Amino acid sequence: MLKIYDVGEAQKTILKRIPPDETDAPPAVLERIAATFGERINAEEAVRRILRDVRSRGDAALREWSAKLDGFPADAPIRVPAGALSAALEALDPETRAALEVAADRIREFYRRQPLSSWFTNDLGGTLGQFIRPIQRVGLYTPGGTAPLPSTVLMSAIPAQVAGVKEIVIVTPPQRGTGQVSPVILAACALCGVTEVYAMGGAQAIAAIAYGTESVPAVDKIFGPGNLFVTLAKRQVFGAVGIDGLAGPTETVVIADENAKPAWVAADLLAQAEHDVLASAILLTPSRKLAETVQVEVGRQMETLPRADILAQSLPGKSGIVITKDLDEAAALNNAYAPEHLCLAVADPWALSEKISNAGGIFMGEHSFEVLGDYVAGPSHVMPTGGSARFASPLNVWDFVHIISLIALNPATTAQIAPLAAKIARAEGLEAHARSADCRVESEK
Repeated sequence: MLKIYDVGEAQKTILKRIPPDETDAPPAVLERIAATFGERINAEEAVRRILRDVRSRGDAALREWSAKLDGFPADAPIRVPAGALSAALEALDPETRAALEVAADRIREFYRRQPLSSWFTNDLGGTLGQFIRPIQRVGLYTPGGTAPLPSTVLMSAIPAQVAGVKEIVIVTPPQRGTGQVSPVILAACALCGVTEVYAMGGAQAIAAIAYGTESVPAVDKIFGPGNLFVTLAKRQVFGAVGIDGLAGPTETVVIADENAKPAWVAADLLAQAEHDVLASAILLTPSRKLAETVQVEVGRQMETLPRADILAQSLPGKSGIVITKDLDEAAALNNAYAPEHLCLAVADPWALSEKISNAGGIFMGEHSFEVLGDYVAGPSHVMPTGGSARFASPLNVWDFVHIISLIALNPATTAQIAPLAAKIARAEGLEAHARSADCRVESEK
């Protein structure tokens, strides 16, 4: 049952953010760690040991950890053969392939419209500006566990391609005990034209692409959502490589008024709650009648869903319905929570959107529902979680480039501003800096 809260209770429970470094791993995860390492250590230390081992022993450690954690066969190739990619695409049923092709076209067209260009000015005495250069080599982590996500391949690889990245690597966990990657993920890779795919997951995969091994060249930046171990690994390798951010469990807030369709609201909440036992699906509404009807609808629809076991854990955990004073209070609660997804199931979503400052993506009205954003709307479904929408953005082409500043001043400008640089340098106590500027001025005399 999806619980109904008042605002005060919700702020102390489902709307309360806990910093990532204060979040404990579930007891079952800690038990698995103890069984794997032969002693009780936390998830952070377990990841640290895996990273260190792969960094020092390369492929041998990568294979050992993949065998231990994923049942990876000793004779299975780490890199997926190119023929397996094309074969998976050819074997994909025509309707699924057509759907993925439409999604790919819409994603590509959306990101082609995002401004991305170098710029220069001659108004400051010479030429100043910025070169926009694509990152050379990126690694995209794609979940492949209980719900393999070919959509994540499209949503990550296509913005990288539009940005001009030349080398795109996809790492994805193999199906347990087989060493084989989900065929639908391989098909999505082939559809995008990505040919470098590795059957590996977890912290050992992040270590391999961050540090490199004999068979896996290192990347420059790592992207993509994953489980707790992937997130902790990304945090620990940051600095050796770039990362897109620290992804947590998926989360959705729906703000709805009395005009919203209860069955649709319930369906939207369940769609996100079925992702993971830690997923969060929250309805904010001033209408108690709607809240109670949605509560019943959630229970009714859940009875026929195949992932009801996951829903039975996620709905009582971080999900719920909050009765607000009005839509303004709902907007304020949303801004404090800063969700990954925000759905505005209200009569005038455009007016309410003016009061929204924090969200990874805003879905306007009941016909722009979040599941469309997951697959075919256009913008990437890789969005900031855990409250990071307060300062972070959805995945976009800017994530796949870096900026190089250009300074090409003319002699007259140099003569004019070099004494200023010397003055500031001496104020900082950096005499060598000052003299570097002085000598240019003196040479012009």
